[in-house]
Amino acid sequence: MSAKTRIRTLAGLAAVAAAGAAVYARFLQPWHTRWGATDDETRAPLPGDEIAPSPSMASTRAISIQATPETVWRWLVQIGQGRGGLFSYDWLENLVGSDIHTVHEIRPELQHLAPGDEIRMGPEGYPFFRVVSVEPGRALVLQAADPKTGTPAPASWSFVLVPQGGGRTRLIARQRNQFEPTAANFVL
Repeated sequence: MSAKTRIRTLAGLAAVAAAGAAVYARFLQPWHTRWGATDDETRAPLPGDEIAPSPSMASTRAISIQATPETVWRWLVQIGQGRGGLFSYDWLENLVGSDIHTVHEIRPELQHLAPGDEIRMGPEGYPFFRVVSVEPGRALVLQAADPKTGTPAPASWSFVLVPQGGGRTRLIARQRNQFEPTAANFVL
């Protein structure tokens, strides 16, 4: 392959990558960062917002669940690596070495969280959160911590349970980050 052909190929790949990033930023990211949430839910103040008061990135996602807040709480409180998992796709989490194994039942030994407890996203050295506040059946607020030092970081992950009546619950999950923008942060 000639140098001219390589340059054209690289320029073409760069153009495709730039177009992909532009499409994501314009069309997919706004939907992805408010998946299932109403306008009111995205605007409403939630517990934990004060941890990152001027976020460079924020997402609010929501879903209605056919279960009471107390039942949803029993699953939510199990969150974390080495606990109940992340309730995501284990295979995807494990592609990056997170060692996540979602449990499929309520475990009594995982039913208690207190401020200061760690919620790990992977083994030692991976990002983790510390529990900031616990309101059983209502809200769980986590704050990111530096994986090397444990120093609190300006990022929150909050889960709020809103009773909807008829045994239903609205689960609202919000992440707010005051990190410097990076390519990885852009995608999230």
